[in-house]
Amino acid sequence: MANIKIERLNHAIQEEISMILMKEVKNKDIKFVTITGVETTNDLSYAKIYYTVLEEEKKETVKEALEKAASFIRTKLASKIEIRHTPELKFVYDTSIAYGEHIDKIIEEINEKEKK
Repeated sequence: MANIKIERLNHAIQEEISMILMKEVKNKDIKFVTITGVETTNDLSYAKIYYTVLEEEKKETVKEALEKAASFIRTKLASKIEIRHTPELKFVYDTSIAYGEHIDKIIEEINEKEKK
């Protein structure tokens, strides 16, 4: 039962942070960040926010900007989601998309070798 609540909370946090980044954050570096997932601890003290960026070369700039804006985002999140304690936000770059692209490339190379 608790897992379902946390999954719902994770989804709500993901949606709200996406909206906050899009509409309320003034830093242009993080306007187009995509939130790919959220993992909240069982005691709701911490939340890992997974994100990706369109331009790989801006990855470090975006990371720094997100870390600076974390307290602002958390404050806005607290006003939008009604829970007793809003978790501390930790932003983590999501490498799963890049990993998936790497696997696709390997599969294509194998298929090309089989055709020859």
